[in-house]
Amino acid sequence: MPRPKKSDISLPAGGKPDMEHEEAARRQGYARICGIDEAGRGPLAGPVVAAAVILPPGYELPGLNDSKKLTARRREQLFTALMEDDAVHKCIAQASVQEIDELNILRATHLAMQRAALGLSVAPDFCLIDGLAVPGFLLPSLNLVKGDARSLSIAAASILAKVSRDRYMAELDTLYPQYGFARHAGYGTKAHLEAIQQYGVTEHHRRSFAPVAQMELPLGF
Repeated sequence: MPRPKKSDISLPAGGKPDMEHEEAARRQGYARICGIDEAGRGPLAGPVVAAAVILPPGYELPGLNDSKKLTARRREQLFTALMEDDAVHKCIAQASVQEIDELNILRATHLAMQRAALGLSVAPDFCLIDGLAVPGFLLPSLNLVKGDARSLSIAAASILAKVSRDRYMAELDTLYPQYGFARHAGYGTKAHLEAIQQYGVTEHHRRSFAPVAQMELPLGF
């Protein structure tokens, strides 16, 4: 498939993601097209999570949309529907805080995306990836700016990545309740920064991120 031009970032006419790019890939001979998206590039704590999803041709799931446009409750409902559907092939992967600090967040994000694609039980032969180009990606792919609002496969991946990461941070909250991870998912809110100032950083904080590094605090736990 040709790379999209800068002008090729318009959203579907209905304002919701569709299967146009998946169908275009099938017309070019690809059979198993997966959408890939990530969650958690910006937070100060926690892993970056990526998901890869192969939807069957003609797939429909009412309400499936870019995860950012959905309520937490609706994301959970769609997450369950996707995970319980055996016709939907999916894999959720992550890059750890340690990998983020060692590689930088962009390279760690790309690593998580590649792990998700390669971890699918059915090997994809083409990938639609949200965002800009991923250097060295091991499978044929097309990058779509605002892809989670354009491609149904990427939208599905965005929901799996977002809900999976939110659940992870909620579990972390039970171990470190003073940080409020369940509320802010590790993002640099005022309450989170104040908690770091008061209690120090944990092993789950990204020490390569400026707000954490600048505090120069010892490991809190």
